[in-house]
Amino acid sequence: MDVKALASGITPGRLNKARIEAGFADLHPALDDHEALVAADRCYFCHDAPCATACPTDIDIPLFIRQIATGTPEAAARTILSQNILGGMCARVCPTETLCEEVCVRETAEGKPVEIGRLQRYATDALMAQSAHPFERDVATGKRIAVVGAGPAGLSCAHRLAMMGHDVVLFDARPKPGGLNEYGIAAYKSTEDFAAREVDWLMGIGGIELRCGMALGRDLTLDSLRAEYDAVFLGMGLGGVNALGVPGDDKSGVVNAVDFIADLRQAADLAALPVGRDVVVIGGGMTAVDAAVQSKLLGALNVTIVYRRSQERMAASVYEQDLAQAKGVRIICNASPVAVHGNGAVREIEFEFTDDDLSPTGETFRLPADQVFRAIGQTLVPGDLPELDGRKIAVDGTGRTTLPGVWAGGDCAAGGDDLTVTAVAEGRDAAEDIHASLMEQANG
Repeated sequence: MDVKALASGITPGRLNKARIEAGFADLHPALDDHEALVAADRCYFCHDAPCATACPTDIDIPLFIRQIATGTPEAAARTILSQNILGGMCARVCPTETLCEEVCVRETAEGKPVEIGRLQRYATDALMAQSAHPFERDVATGKRIAVVGAGPAGLSCAHRLAMMGHDVVLFDARPKPGGLNEYGIAAYKSTEDFAAREVDWLMGIGGIELRCGMALGRDLTLDSLRAEYDAVFLGMGLGGVNALGVPGDDKSGVVNAVDFIADLRQAADLAALPVGRDVVVIGGGMTAVDAAVQSKLLGALNVTIVYRRSQERMAASVYEQDLAQAKGVRIICNASPVAVHGNGAVREIEFEFTDDDLSPTGETFRLPADQVFRAIGQTLVPGDLPELDGRKIAVDGTGRTTLPGVWAGGDCAAGGDDLTVTAVAEGRDAAEDIHASLMEQANG
C-alpha cells in the first residue's frame, strides 16, 4: 500500500504516479482499423433507424457507420460533423447507453448494441488527425454576432454562424475556451488535452475571434452587446452552485464538486492534487459520479455518494453508477444531509434517511469525512439577463429569448437536459434561426 494511503486529512500523493496514470487512462480506448470494421459490420443499417431518432443532434447514424464499413472514415466524420461539430467530444462523453445505443436494434435483440459512440470517435479522430477543416465559410455577410460562452452551445453556434459567412466574437469568462468540456468532465473521459485540441480544430473554420476572461455582468453588458452586434447568443452555462443549506456547510473541506473537477482537469501533475482519506459526495448526477470516481483514483480510501432519493431516480446513468461501484465507491440513497460536524474543518457529516417523497424518517447516521463535495446542481448566475422561465432563461423552440436580437441555448436556457450533445444541438439550431432572421432583415 502507498505510504500516504491511510493518512488522515486532505493530502496529495496518496498513490504513486504510475498507479494514478493507470487509473486515469482513457476510459474507452480508441478502436483500431480492424476493430472499427468489425463493430461497423454489426449494424443493420435500419431504415428509419431508432438510433438516429434518439440522437439529439439528428446524426444519420446508419449512414456514417456504412461509410466506416466501406473504408471511408473521413466521409463518416463529415456526416457526423455536419450535424454535430463537437462530435469528437460527444463520442467520448455522451451517455450513449441511454440515447442511441439504448434503442439500437441489436441492444433490443441481443443485449449488446452497436458501439455507436466508439465508432463516432473512430471517424472524427481520423478526420482531425489530418489537421484539416472539413467545411468552408460562405460568402461574407458583413454581419457581426456576439456569442457569450465558449462551451458546447456557444462553440456550436459560433461555428455554424461563421460557416454561413458571419463574423463572430466569442466571449468566455474563463482563461480557456471549452466550458464543461474543458473544465467539468472527468479526466479519464477526455484524455490527451482533447477538449483544447478540438476547440483549436473547430476554430479552423475562420471568422471567429476568441476573447477569454470576459464575463457577462463583469466585463460585458447585454445592452452594450445588443448595441454593438447584429445579434447576441447567450450560452454561458450555469456558474452558480447550490448550497447544502445545513449547519456547518461553511467548514473547511466542504467544497463544490465542479471546482474539484476543474482543478483536476487543469492540474499538470495529478499526483500533486490533494484528496481526502474519507470523501463524501452529495448528489446523484454525472458530476457526483465524476467527483467520486476521481477521488478514488487519486487514492481516497473511502468514497461514498449520498443521494436523497432512490437509486432508480439518480440522474447519473446506470452505466455511470456501475462504473462508480466498480471503482469502489459506495452509494447510499434516500438520505439527506442535516449537519456538518467538526472543529473548523469537517470531520463527520450527518444524514437523515428519507422516504421516496423526501419525508424525513427521524433515523440519522454519520459518516466520517475529511472532504465533502457538493454536487446538488448548478444555478444561473443572476444579473443582466432576458426574462427567466423558472431559474433559467426563457426561450422558444429556436432559442429566441424575450429580448429582440438575443438568443440563448445550452444549460443556461430553459427546457434542456444538461447534456453536451443537447447543448450542441441548441447552439446549432439557434445559429440557423439567427442567420434566417438576419437575412430576412437584409432582404426586407
